[in-house]
Amino acid sequence: MEGTRKITIEPVSRIEGHGKITINLDAGGEVEKTRFHVTQIRGFERFCQGRPFEEMPVITQRICGICPVSHQLASAKACDEILGVRIPETAFLLRELIHMGQFIQSHALHFFHLASPDLLLGWDEDPAVRNVIGIAGKFPELATKGILLRKFGQEIIKALGGKKIHPVFAVPGGVSNSLSAEKGSEILSGFQHAYETCQIALDTITQWVEMNVGEAEAFANFRSNYAGLVDEKGCLSLYDGRMRIVDPDRNKLAEFEPSDYLSYIGEHVESWSYLKFPFYKAAGFPDGAYRVGPLGRLNTIDAIATPKANQAFASFKTLIDEKNIRGASLLYHYARMVELLYCLEKAEEILKNEAVYGRDIRRTVVPVHETGVGVIEAPRGTLIHHYEVDRYGALKKVNLIVATGHNNVAMNQAVELVAKEYIRNGDVREGILNRIEGAIRCYDPCLSCSTHAMGQMPLHVQVFSKDGVLIHELCKE
Repeated sequence: MEGTRKITIEPVSRIEGHGKITINLDAGGEVEKTRFHVTQIRGFERFCQGRPFEEMPVITQRICGICPVSHQLASAKACDEILGVRIPETAFLLRELIHMGQFIQSHALHFFHLASPDLLLGWDEDPAVRNVIGIAGKFPELATKGILLRKFGQEIIKALGGKKIHPVFAVPGGVSNSLSAEKGSEILSGFQHAYETCQIALDTITQWVEMNVGEAEAFANFRSNYAGLVDEKGCLSLYDGRMRIVDPDRNKLAEFEPSDYLSYIGEHVESWSYLKFPFYKAAGFPDGAYRVGPLGRLNTIDAIATPKANQAFASFKTLIDEKNIRGASLLYHYARMVELLYCLEKAEEILKNEAVYGRDIRRTVVPVHETGVGVIEAPRGTLIHHYEVDRYGALKKVNLIVATGHNNVAMNQAVELVAKEYIRNGDVREGILNRIEGAIRCYDPCLSCSTHAMGQMPLHVQVFSKDGVLIHELCKE
C-alpha cells in the first residue's frame, strides 16, 4: 500500500543467538504490526534420534555455551526416569549446587553486561557507548564487581565439572565426580563478596524501578498467565518440583507433575518463525499463553525458602502491586536479582551440608522405562527434555521445550506494545528502536537453545568444481 513502511531490526543485539524484529507502519506512520522472528534453526530433535540415551546429557548441552548446565541437568533427569532410579542424596545436592552456579553466572552476565547499558546509560545514549565497555568507563567498580560475580558462578561449575563451559558432570543415575571438603571450603570463602555485589545490583534495580515507575508501567506492561516449578510448600524451586500455572491475578489454573506436561501444554506453530508457541491447553491458543523465567516464577510462587531472598521477594511484591506494574516486562531485571540472591543462599546452604561431600554419587542399572521426562527451571525459564527409547535404549523421539519458547507469545506482545507506545507519525529514532530491542532483552532469550525441527528437514546441497561449475546437486524435502 502506498505510504506504508516496513522497518527491520536485524540482528537484535545483546542477546544469545540470531533474531530480527519487523515493524510495519501504516500510511499515517502508526504501528500496524510488529513481530519477533527467530531466524536460526537447530536440528537437535532430529539428529539425536538413534543415539544411545545415555549420551544425551553430553550432546544436548552443546545446544548452548551460555546455559549448557541447564540442558545437561534436564537431560540427566530424563535419563534417570528411563533408568527408573532415584539418585543418591549426595548426587542430588551436587546437581543442585552446579545448577546454582549456572544461575549465578547467567543472571550476573545478563544484568551487568546486557541489561545495565540501557538502564544506567539510557535508551538514547550513543550506541558506541551504550554497551558493557561504556558501563566499564562510567561505572568501573560496578563493572568489575559484575565480572567477578559471574566468575564466582563459573568457578562453582568448574569445581564440579572440570571446566566452566560444557562440563562433564551430570550423568544418568547421578554425577561423575564427588566434591572434596577442601574445594568446598575454597568456594565458601567467596560468598561475602558475592553477597555484597548481589546487594549492590538489587539496590540498583530497585531504585531504578522506583524512580521510573511511569516508564515501567508504559513499557510492555500487560496481563498474562505465568508458569514455573514450586516445591511442596509453594516456594521457589529451580531443580525439582511440580509445575504450576497461574492467571494474571496469581490464581492457580493448574499444578501437575512435570512428566504429565503433554496433558497441559500444547505447541502452536506460525510460518514466520522457527520458534514454536507453547500454551496452556485448557485455555487454548493464544489465550493460554504464559510467561516463564524470573518474572514468571516470582508471580507464580507463594514464597522463597531462604531468608534474605524471601525478604527481597516481599519487597518486590509490595512495590509492583502498589504501583500496579505486576506485568511489566522491565521487572524481569528486578526479578533476576531476587533470584540471584536466592541462588547464593542456596549454594551456601548446600556447601555447609556435610552430605554434599559424600562418595555415593551414582546408581548404575539397566533401563526399565521407554519414556523419560526431565524438567528444571533454567535461568530463562522452564526447560523440558522428553525422550522415548526402544528396547535397546536408542532414542526414537526427542521433544525439547525450552524457556525462550514458552515466552514466545510474550516477546511478540512486548515488542508490539513498545513499538506502538513510542513510534508516532512515522518518527523512528535509534533510541526508539533500541527500546523495542530492549523489550526482547527483558526476557534474556537464548535463541540457540530455542529452535528445533519436527518431521523432515529440507536439505539442498550443491557441489562446485574449482572453476565454479556445478558438478553435483542433492535435494531432500
